[in-house]
Amino acid sequence: MKTRPLGNTGYDVSVLSFGAAPLGGAYGSVDIEDATRAVAFAIDRGINFFDCSPYYGETLAEERLGKALEGRRDEVVLMTKCGRYREHEFDFSSQRVNASIDESLRRLRTDHLDVFLAHDVEFGDVEQVVSETIPALRELVRSGKTRAIGISGLPVTHLRTIAERAPVDVVLTYCRANLLDHGAIRILTPYCREHGIGLINASPLHMGILRGRSAPDWHPAPPSIHRVAPRLDAICKEHGTRLSTVALAYAVGLSGVDTTLCGMMTVDEVDSNLAAIQSEPSPELLAALQHEIGDLADATWLQGRPENSLGVGEAKYLPPSA
Repeated sequence: MKTRPLGNTGYDVSVLSFGAAPLGGAYGSVDIEDATRAVAFAIDRGINFFDCSPYYGETLAEERLGKALEGRRDEVVLMTKCGRYREHEFDFSSQRVNASIDESLRRLRTDHLDVFLAHDVEFGDVEQVVSETIPALRELVRSGKTRAIGISGLPVTHLRTIAERAPVDVVLTYCRANLLDHGAIRILTPYCREHGIGLINASPLHMGILRGRSAPDWHPAPPSIHRVAPRLDAICKEHGTRLSTVALAYAVGLSGVDTTLCGMMTVDEVDSNLAAIQSEPSPELLAALQHEIGDLADATWLQGRPENSLGVGEAKYLPPSA
């Protein structure tokens, strides 16, 4: 497994990392024993970066990941988040940051985190995030409860704006560096490289859009993005491969990100993802896919507070009915 430095954090992380959101049931029922085996199998195969959040399964994912990592915690770089706790429950106050890390440490069965992020900051007040949340996170570094801190979210211009105002160690963006969207590469990569900030590319399959079957019902993408997926899958099948394989290989191969974070919860998923990143889509196939994507390239959806999403240079936004 190849590794890359995670910015200037001092950590070298596997190019493919383990997203534990599915352990909370985000993509269907969870076989706990199989999920535990998947975590061990991933570590054995060289995946050393694991991501979680109290939001995933309303703490279930953290509890399950913590149990699965027992005896192997020191072999991985472990990240979780604070600030988002349920679908519409957000709290970016310093008091909640401090309480949240202690709760997560207990669930994850560890005495420290390697990375701790403010989760989906576009739902918060930017002034509070800059002047209260990030300083509280930085204080946790000084206390030894985490080694690095950062922010996560969907609108990449907003993430960059925050990083410019309150220095962070790591930025995580999702659905913004894959076959459908290069927003993170255009807007975040240059800044992160210049300032030594680790850049994590999450949801390379666009939260299920690019997995080759119907995305979950909760997926916020407008219908036009959902509709293009079967056509992309058909093109991949004509070339003797699967859309999910091509999409993951493509995302991992993008220049400018340190690790690509993919949700997994079974040994078979880990194994197929590891096989996928060893493949290399042909230029002809990628050209056919980009032609089919057409004007949907870099199209995304509004999320969070409107003032946090409509940034200069941001992608084009599609209305919910588009």
